[in-house]
Amino acid sequence: MSDASGPLDGLEVIRHQQVDLGPTLVHHELYTWDGLLTLLWHRPEQPSTDAVLYCGGALGGVLGPADAIYHHLGTVLATSGVATGIRVGYRVPNDLDRCVTDVLAAAGLAAAAGARRFVVVGHSFGGAVAIGAGVALGDACAGVVTLATQSAGCEPGEALAERRVPVLLLHGDQDPILPFFASQLVHMLCGGELSILAGADHGLGSAAEELRQRLVPWITARFA
Repeated sequence: MSDASGPLDGLEVIRHQQVDLGPTLVHHELYTWDGLLTLLWHRPEQPSTDAVLYCGGALGGVLGPADAIYHHLGTVLATSGVATGIRVGYRVPNDLDRCVTDVLAAAGLAAAAGARRFVVVGHSFGGAVAIGAGVALGDACAGVVTLATQSAGCEPGEALAERRVPVLLLHGDQDPILPFFASQLVHMLCGGELSILAGADHGLGSAAEELRQRLVPWITARFA
């Protein structure tokens, strides 16, 4: 990422406030003319050069699917000292370009605090956001995870395949909103590893424990 502060400067932030919610969790609110950008930042006790960015779906949100897996991952990875993590609450949900910019703004804040490598995780619409942000991060992107992703907007993912960025695609075989062949299409673009989860729907609730067991070591390995 050539200029970590650029995306944050481009938001034209009117006001930025924050409050500590716990020893490793800080709530940020950035007011802009396009809306409110909310960031929940899981910060290890010691500064980390590694960061995970979490992207919600088309309706927004910061908890993630699979029984609030974003909160779980952010807490586990921060308290174990593996990585800082930022859950992004978009200014304008379902606007792909603005949402990618929001995630890059979060990356800019993390970079200003010392982060140099990033894994981006996105659910549903957020899968396209994660792929777009991963491409924009360039060599700083250490991996991308999509959870029940849509295929629309994922075309830039070919750049991830060209750079051989590790990509993990997870999708339930009982998804009534985005059938799993959406992830199959994205897999053809991005490469990486595709797993179809038996019995899981779009919210991935039935696969919550499996996802927790798989994603913590997968993300940790990207920063090893």
